[in-house]
Formats: sequence, structure tokens, C-alpha cells
Amino acid sequence: MSEAASERVRTGGCSCGRVRFTLRGEPFLVGTCHCTKCRKESGAMFTTYAKWPRSAFTLTGAVETYEGRSFCPVCGSRLFNLHNDDVEVRIGSLDDAPTGLTPMQEGWTIRREHWLAPVAGVPQFERDPE
Repeated sequence: MSEAASERVRTGGCSCGRVRFTLRGEPFLVGTCHCTKCRKESGAMFTTYAKWPRSAFTLTGAVETYEGRSFCPVCGSRLFNLHNDDVEVRIGSLDDAPTGLTPMQEGWTIRREHWLAPVAGVPQFERDPE
């Protein structure tokens, strides 16, 4: 089997189905963030994300973007942040659950709720990882 044929493909999208995306290969980073912006945008105590090279990402449908964070303009699902070289996808927007992805780092732990345990065995950063 060729390398391309064995490459992992993940799909995801919004709640209403108007926005869909495909990711090829494995992410180079999976993280959890407790910063104020991630808490506000998710409405939860933290956000879990994974980053792929931008070249591994394809998108169908139209998104709106606020402060770099893209979402479906119809249902409001938060989906990803597009950067020049990578895409940071919200793991909850992937179709498969569980995703099989595990955080490699945890950021902004200074804002983590006291009743949440640290992600075991990964680097912990009080603020942005360096």
C-alpha cells in the first residue's frame, strides 16, 4: 500500500452541515487551552484543539471569522483558526468521537478551574507555550 493510500483522513464540520472540512495525516500538535479567549469562544472551561499543516486541510462551505476564529454563519458552530502555515481545528468539530487524539500540552493553566485535574503526563504552561 502506498504512503498516500495509508494516510489517515479525518472529516468534520458544523452542526447544520453547511460547512465541511477534511484533514489528511496526523496533527503535529494537540493541546488544551484555558485562556480567556478560548473560554469565551467555546462557552466552556477550556478548548481542545489540534494543528495540521494548512496543506492538509480542505474546506467546503462559507465561514465567518471573528478575531481569527472561524465559525458557521448559520448555526454558529466554532470550527477552526486558519494561520499562514497551519490550521487549528477544534476537536469537537470532528465527526468521529472519540477522536483518538490526546493532548500533548496544556496552556494557560493559571486560568484552569481548581476542580479540573491537569492533563496527566504532558507539559503544563501557566500562559502561552513558548
